Amino acid sequence: MAEKKRDYYEVLGVERSATEDDLKRAYRKLAKKYHPDINPGDKEAEEKFKEATEAYGVLSDPEKRRQYDQFGHSAFEGGAGGYGGFDPNGMDFSDIFGGFGSIFGDLFGGGASRGTGRGPQRGADLRVVVHLSFEEAIFGCTKEIELMMKDTCPTCGGSCAKPGTSPVTCSECGGSGQVRRTQQSIFGMMQNISVCPQCGGSGKIIPEKCPNCRGNGYIASRKKIQIAIPAGIDNDQSVRIRDKGEPGKNGGPRGDLLVQVSVKPHPQFRREGNNIYSTVLISFAQAALGCDIYVDTVDGEVIYTVKPGTQTDTRIRLKGKGVPSIRNKNSRGDQYVTLVVQTPTKLNAAAKEAMKAFDEATGNTLVDTSDTGKKKRGFGRKK
Repeated sequence: MAEKKRDYYEVLGVERSATEDDLKRAYRKLAKKYHPDINPGDKEAEEKFKEATEAYGVLSDPEKRRQYDQFGHSAFEGGAGGYGGFDPNGMDFSDIFGGFGSIFGDLFGGGASRGTGRGPQRGADLRVVVHLSFEEAIFGCTKEIELMMKDTCPTCGGSCAKPGTSPVTCSECGGSGQVRRTQQSIFGMMQNISVCPQCGGSGKIIPEKCPNCRGNGYIASRKKIQIAIPAGIDNDQSVRIRDKGEPGKNGGPRGDLLVQVSVKPHPQFRREGNNIYSTVLISFAQAALGCDIYVDTVDGEVIYTVKPGTQTDTRIRLKGKGVPSIRNKNSRGDQYVTLVVQTPTKLNAAAKEAMKAFDEATGNTLVDTSDTGKKKRGFGRKK
């Protein structure tokens, strides 16, 4: 008993109301996934590719789709074997993928190309790195950078040809910028379209190149550019400068300049998002009695009142002393300060006596075990 065919709409993964473009997108996705050229020897992938090709071949034809919607697979029974009346050799693959760019060019390095290169093409983006201090990243700044930039050659005006001469039509492609080749595949004869290797897709050949730019159509020179770095920018983020990249081709726009920032670490502050973190050391007496201390922030020193009995590693919050939002200059993060209580390590005789007196006044006593040959263990609470 023959295996029951799957619904064509189910095969492509589309609704029955799918448009022609929906069908093309769905088929292109499946073809890229299951094409035999990228799944050599995989019979299951080959069958899925054939199944998708069959489904698309029927649903992409308005008349066949109408018949299928009315009668289902029975509308094509008795036709060409194996495909229920659908012949894949009759399909024009270049038309199927033409509206989306060729999957064959994308995946296999050949086949139809996305374009001939004759139309306007945007120039490539340039990338540079600037180094900022912690404060420059917080508050923003202006940096001057120097880089090599390409401009249209003033001698040939970008034509690439020597003055007094002109480009000529490529004899390989006849000026189309592309070449077509027909080859046999498992699905019959397929026509592949690729960029002309002779002219690179331009459709033109330069017999005599411009001596100034050597046929490139542009010249490079070193230029200085002022870059406005916004307040709040973080490490590895970029600033995009429009139209400062590589020049376009065939009248296309210039690319952009992407300025990536590298922020130097700060010896005192640490940044996480829009918040800043720091540590302040306070004495045992300051923690116990409470006091006013100076706390460094990116805006300068501020006074903070330490509460009596503050324990070590207490974290305090200084609202609005963090990093400005790069999207909203009126919004800032906070600064979180960890108070660390220092234990004195060097005490003179007077200080030691004062500490003993303090210990006794608070109900503790210093245990002295020197008579047993043991070292002092430190402060011990009275039994």
